[in-house]
Amino acid sequence: MSSRTAISRNRAATEGDVTSQAAQPTSKVTQGLRKRRGVNREGLEAGRRSTRTILWILLAVAMVLYGFPFLYLLFTSFKTPIDTIAVPPTILPKEWTLENYANALGRSGVLASFINSVQTAIISTLLSLVLAIPAAYGITRYKTPSGRVFIMAALVTRMVPPVAIGIPLASMMSSVGLADAPIALSIAHTTISLPLSIWLMSSFFEAVPRDLEEAATVDGCSRLGALWRVVIPVVSGGIAVTAIFAFLASWNEFLFALLMTAIRSQTTPVVIANFQTQFGLDWGSMTALAAVYSIPVILLTLLLQRKIVAGMTLGAVKG
Repeated sequence: MSSRTAISRNRAATEGDVTSQAAQPTSKVTQGLRKRRGVNREGLEAGRRSTRTILWILLAVAMVLYGFPFLYLLFTSFKTPIDTIAVPPTILPKEWTLENYANALGRSGVLASFINSVQTAIISTLLSLVLAIPAAYGITRYKTPSGRVFIMAALVTRMVPPVAIGIPLASMMSSVGLADAPIALSIAHTTISLPLSIWLMSSFFEAVPRDLEEAATVDGCSRLGALWRVVIPVVSGGIAVTAIFAFLASWNEFLFALLMTAIRSQTTPVVIANFQTQFGLDWGSMTALAAVYSIPVILLTLLLQRKIVAGMTLGAVKG
């Protein structure tokens, strides 16, 4: 019995040694794999951090390049008249003053030009939406050959230089008795914003599933009822985006306003361009009025920020 017990113990010890020896390479391989995974993870994290850093740097550079002209305009509006024409120019004012704002806002015709700009932009935006929404809806829902031709024609008209249609439009408005009238300028601005509005609204309507309209028609809605009660609330963000672009197209337009207005309906861009003195351009007053003129657009964008984001992401996920 003792010899058998000794033999079995030796066998067990031998098997244990073999098992431990076989396990040692396995544990080394596992440790090597873990180290490699750790190195790979560290490399991936380092790559992500570097990519993130590069993207932030590019974003900062883009913001500086995009925002510097406006910041320079804003700083110039607080400079003294001598500093505005100093050579070499300085970015920050040597002496801060509100004299330019007082001179700009105190000139005759400035307040009236602001009212004309607001009135013209609102009318033009409403006209663009009233015409673009049914046009884009019909194009996207019926998909007729004439609809495709129409939307391509709208794109082609967008490529035409404004001066090519500005002079004929001014002549037509004068012949029908609408010379120097805000409504004439609003119609002219609509010709600029309408093609883009149709294209934008077409893309937003394409993102709306047809099942919503079919469900509305089953509940008793007509085609127009489904459009008004179902589709338009869904694309309200897209309508806000389109309204912003149409408003900006009218608010910033200069050529048509120069050709079609004289005194009664002049908009602010034309008034800014007329800031001249016997010594040249009044840069201080021009920059001050331009800064004030930018405030309504900035406020409008901030107020409609959520709608704009919702409109830009409309249709990004379909289900």
